[in-house]
Amino acid sequence: MPKKRSGGGLTGTQQAAKFLGVSVLAGAVLAGIALPAFGALGLAAKGTVEGFDEIPANLKTPPLSQRTTILDAQGGRIATVYNRDRTVVPLKKISPYMQKAIVAIEDSRFYEHGAIDLKGVLRAVNRNAQSGGVAQGASTLTQQYVKNVFVEEAGDDPDKVAEATQQTLGRKIQELKYAIQVEEELGKKKILENYLNITFFGQAAYGIEAASQRYFSKPAKDLTLEESAMLAGIVQSPSRYDPVNDEEEATKRRNTVLQRMAAVGDISQAEADRAKATPIKLNVSRPNNGCITAVSGAGFFCDYVREVFLTSPTFGKTREERGKLWAQGGLTIRTTLDPQAQNAVQASIKDHVNQSDKVAAAVTLVEPGTGKILGMGQSKPYGFGKNETQINLSVDHGMGGSNYGFPTGSTFKPFLATAAIERGVPPTQSYPSPYDMPYPASIQTCSGKPWVNTGGDTAENENESEVGPYALKEAMAKSVNTYFVQMIEQIGLCPVTETIAKLGVVQGDGKKLPESPSALTLGSQGISPLRMASAYAAFANRGTYCTPIAISSIKTANGKSLGVPKSTCSQAMSEKTADTINTLLKGVVDSGTGEAAGLTSRDNAGKTGTTDARKNAWFVGYTPNLSGAVWVGSPSQQVQMEGITIGGVYHDKVFGGQVPGPIWKDAVAGALDGKEAPTFVTVDIPDAQKPKDPGREKPGDNGGRGNGGNSSGSDNGGSGDEKPNPGFSFPENLFGGGRNGGNGNGGNGNGNGGFP
Repeated sequence: MPKKRSGGGLTGTQQAAKFLGVSVLAGAVLAGIALPAFGALGLAAKGTVEGFDEIPANLKTPPLSQRTTILDAQGGRIATVYNRDRTVVPLKKISPYMQKAIVAIEDSRFYEHGAIDLKGVLRAVNRNAQSGGVAQGASTLTQQYVKNVFVEEAGDDPDKVAEATQQTLGRKIQELKYAIQVEEELGKKKILENYLNITFFGQAAYGIEAASQRYFSKPAKDLTLEESAMLAGIVQSPSRYDPVNDEEEATKRRNTVLQRMAAVGDISQAEADRAKATPIKLNVSRPNNGCITAVSGAGFFCDYVREVFLTSPTFGKTREERGKLWAQGGLTIRTTLDPQAQNAVQASIKDHVNQSDKVAAAVTLVEPGTGKILGMGQSKPYGFGKNETQINLSVDHGMGGSNYGFPTGSTFKPFLATAAIERGVPPTQSYPSPYDMPYPASIQTCSGKPWVNTGGDTAENENESEVGPYALKEAMAKSVNTYFVQMIEQIGLCPVTETIAKLGVVQGDGKKLPESPSALTLGSQGISPLRMASAYAAFANRGTYCTPIAISSIKTANGKSLGVPKSTCSQAMSEKTADTINTLLKGVVDSGTGEAAGLTSRDNAGKTGTTDARKNAWFVGYTPNLSGAVWVGSPSQQVQMEGITIGGVYHDKVFGGQVPGPIWKDAVAGALDGKEAPTFVTVDIPDAQKPKDPGREKPGDNGGRGNGGNSSGSDNGGSGDEKPNPGFSFPENLFGGGRNGGNGNGGNGNGNGGFP
């Protein structure tokens, strides 16, 4: 006896043979159904058999593209992203009304025939012959499912989609052979489940669960008779029967489905009539796709998560492979974003910088010891409108950020101090530190070829009253530029290059910083806020640097866990050096240029920075359990922050401690509210003893100003002859410079020497 399948019908071989026989008798049945022009040509039995046999035996079913949900560290939803809005559900979670409705209108003999409905084929041939065109199709639900598989596999490639949907004899034969395989392997219930999950229902909704949520804002298991009939009717032509745009046409189609359900015995005529009399009642949920929909201003963090996924080898060997996995979706991504910290970031930004201001602010918070990014936001929201942007000002260019990052000014000085202390320079080291001076004639680099001051580059302090000698503690608190120029002459450029490499500091374009004194002393090169926050976190973590991470875990649609990038931690400096830097930077917020940023309820430290022409202002600071970087400026580097209103407050001149400092203070205070308040390990650094100098004015507390050179180290500046005051300890050849030094632009055409 013939082998029977569940649902009735013959075996695949028998179906194929019967199909081919009918094709010959009917004069290429399929050509007559789908391609009337081919009907007159016929189809030779021999050619049909050969073509059928050449088709691969197995249909490769791609995983269905679904929505990916991005969560914060507490499990709250940040955003939903997808190529196709779809949530796959089992048949038991789909309303029985929906199951009956789709079968009734699309393939009422679904449970009676096999992959091919021969009665339907002959009926369609007859109908089409009478009409002279394609008046009726004969594809079974299984064949429609196979066709949808081809479309799903094509993805967003228009050429592949066109190929998958083309109405050719070869394509129809291919669909038929695969339909036979699917019927044999899956059975009717699984085919129906797959069909309802793959089908397009219009309004960007793929699959019945997404459709139910889109039109009625409810799960598919709760669909009523009327709702099920409406959705089943959409499938034939999602644009024509769209109830959102044409309720009248959708109602007619729904009623057709209801009448068909009554005709096949799924419901009574009375039930059909009552349902027909019920108006369509939509409760539409608009598509909620992409990082632009992220909550709490986390659109940029959402976009960063996507970039991490697409660039990390953890998720595939090539970007194309990773892109396919991202497009496939169905992922649940738990991130490191702390909702309390993120809300604090956004609230602080809103309090201090307006969206419509000429300048923007970017804030990033990182957890020392883990590298977890806890908060990330900026004053120009994620979007496409006026005063919106998709450029993430907190990260490197390769991760969706600005081209080069932003010159950091004096926030770079702690890296130089770290390199010096690691190489034996005591924190009590004193230098003459005149008001202005030329850069050294030459400084040794890692390559062995010294940097040479061929352009006569100079540096000067912010105020003429700032004249040394200074020891490191006071020079750091007041951000005295010439002190650090003399320090780098003593230790050379290479130690600084090696130190920042251990701290993950590179330019915003991913390249190493050039070995020039302006870049490695006064912060003339562009660096991203995330890089700065992560590097300073190493100070808080007693010298151990941890690479930043944004993803904690990922699960696929079937619950499988994927590996995620891990933070890598390494000792970037000794604990004693870190403790010394912490002590020095506590002085900055206690009584130095960063006093406005100081927290009163817990240990904190940090450094201000403002670049030449006041195009960039920074505050980078930390507590033992949180590090944060705040940048304020123009992304285009065209705005000089003098005589400017920011956040409704007028500023004659913007300094790092003046606008970024208070932003940092409020963001960090909010992020740590209710959290423990550990203390730093500090060291004793004696205050320098200075001789009385009645002719010297008291230095201002605004730190220094730098006019460092560009990446090639060639600024125009004068030379001077100011000599150090006698009787103070300083290295040989560290004499002062001239008072006629010029200004110069540094780093990427944007970078400039550092202010406090």
